[in-house]
Amino acid sequence: MSHKGHRRPRFKLLAMVSALVLGGGGVAVVAGNANAGQDGRPGQVTATIDCPDVGDRLTSVPDQARGEVDANLAQLDVQVADAYRRLAAGEVRGEAQKDALLGRLRDQRSTTISKVSDAIGRSSGGQGGRPEGLDQLSGCEMKEAPAAQDDAAAAEAGPDAAAARSAGQQGGPAKSDFVSITKVRPNVRTPAPSAGASKGSFTSECGRNENGHFNPDNVIVAPGVSNGAHHMHDYVGNKTTDAFSTNGSLAASGTTCGNGDQSTYYWPVLRLRDGRAERDAKAPGGGQDANVGTILRPKQVSITFKGSPVGQVKAMPRFLRIITGDAKAFSNGTANANASWSCTGFEDRQLKDKYPVCPKGSDVVRTFTFQSCWDGRNTDSANHRTHVAFADKSGRCKKGFTAIPQLVQRITYGVTPGARFAVDSFPEQLHKPVTDHGDFINVMSDGLMARAVGCVNSGRSCR
Repeated sequence: MSHKGHRRPRFKLLAMVSALVLGGGGVAVVAGNANAGQDGRPGQVTATIDCPDVGDRLTSVPDQARGEVDANLAQLDVQVADAYRRLAAGEVRGEAQKDALLGRLRDQRSTTISKVSDAIGRSSGGQGGRPEGLDQLSGCEMKEAPAAQDDAAAAEAGPDAAAARSAGQQGGPAKSDFVSITKVRPNVRTPAPSAGASKGSFTSECGRNENGHFNPDNVIVAPGVSNGAHHMHDYVGNKTTDAFSTNGSLAASGTTCGNGDQSTYYWPVLRLRDGRAERDAKAPGGGQDANVGTILRPKQVSITFKGSPVGQVKAMPRFLRIITGDAKAFSNGTANANASWSCTGFEDRQLKDKYPVCPKGSDVVRTFTFQSCWDGRNTDSANHRTHVAFADKSGRCKKGFTAIPQLVQRITYGVTPGARFAVDSFPEQLHKPVTDHGDFINVMSDGLMARAVGCVNSGRSCR
């Protein structure tokens, strides 16, 4: 979907609109679709808000401007979330009110985007250093998607989903977001290793977040901002990571990893949509941001660094930051979507835009395969993406990039067949599986990183 400034919203709210209360105090607007489903009953769609991702468009931010820029980018997320809450609260009941909501949001975003441009301009030598085109990203539009399960779907899915329905948890996911893994064809392809490939691996055993380290911060994207993610994260590794962490505090922290790896590994929690009130039901990142239901503890978390199929790898710099996947992929499109969903026993079948329904005895699997090419200079970049890259289909890094150990995180969950679950997300992203993502800050000591590189390059499997 293209994003253009001051777009005319294309979504028309339909005549039949009802506000359904979400667990934790949020609500979602559901509009009846004139097209009946196969059972003869009206289909259901839900409205959400689609805004251009300003942070993703930034290619260069001077160091002295980063704090101000990050704070304003976080404010843009707050503005969208607040507008979505008003939409979900049933305040929008016609075309005029819809236009008014989007108009207010456009004006707020325009002011904040100007602050981003001003900060970059001041730090880049005045007006001439202002980034071009950001002022065109203020306009948002309505977007429609399948609503959460209707009564029949909830009944088919079993008592857990029916309970979620009765509790009014209508922020997603929809029945169409799930597919039986047995109906997916094998689709995993890996490049054949060359004679000089680095075939080893290095594993950090860091537990399953048994110590209950949760917060809705994102120190990479929104440093210094509480609830910068608007969804709850599981953490393993570094014990103190939050929005206010610094390189110094991370380096001084303890770790859950048995080998002394102080790196930060985090990802959005997975929740059962079971109608139950989790401890964050009224808190930021939880119910206040439409993330509801019981938080699932992983059965297993594996953190493994692998090599390159075409050659040796070099050490990552300490404090390198990498994000894989896109938390806003439902709005942004799937260009940066990367997390994969599958089931144990079926991992030759990977899904990006669907949740898997696993057969009895099989566990849900989330896999995050991180970028394995580094620009050799920067530990981060303005959009948190361009300093790292994926290798091409043959496994080679593009010109100017060098191969580093590739982080692969594999997380499994025991989910009863038929029970509905969802990944935490920004509220307007509707818990879509395509929005899943993983975050990593390398805080290994130089000595431990050297050990990891040695294992990978020598073909050994080290734990």
